[in-house]
Amino acid sequence: MSYVTRLGRLARLSPLPLFLAALAPTPASAYTDGGDHLTVTVRDAGSGADGTFEVDCHPTRGTHPDLPGACAALERNTRWGKDTFAPVPEGSFCTMLYGGPATAHVTGTWAGRPVDTWFDRSDGCDIARWDRFVPLLPSMGT
Repeated sequence: MSYVTRLGRLARLSPLPLFLAALAPTPASAYTDGGDHLTVTVRDAGSGADGTFEVDCHPTRGTHPDLPGACAALERNTRWGKDTFAPVPEGSFCTMLYGGPATAHVTGTWAGRPVDTWFDRSDGCDIARWDRFVPLLPSMGT
């Protein structure tokens, strides 16, 4: 048997392909360990939307009024290697549109990362950020 043939056979038996597969990015929806839990506190949203709600998505449970929708919004905004709840980047050009006094504070763990973030509707960029998370956050009719 030639040296090249032996090397090819060894390569097929090598754990390297398994190692490389283990390094492949995991889709956001694969977070099913049950460790993710969020507490969402909404203030000044009006029409009965204010309150503190618990959200678990794997499995879906909690006190949020629209758990399936809240979990869908979270999954839709989750990308591997990105902060799901990242604030509007510094220096962004935003419309000077005021969306009202509503605020939301989200804390807990999502996609294995700690979460402690605030939402408001102080300008066009923050309104868009809020709206991306509806129905986790209440729709403000915009």
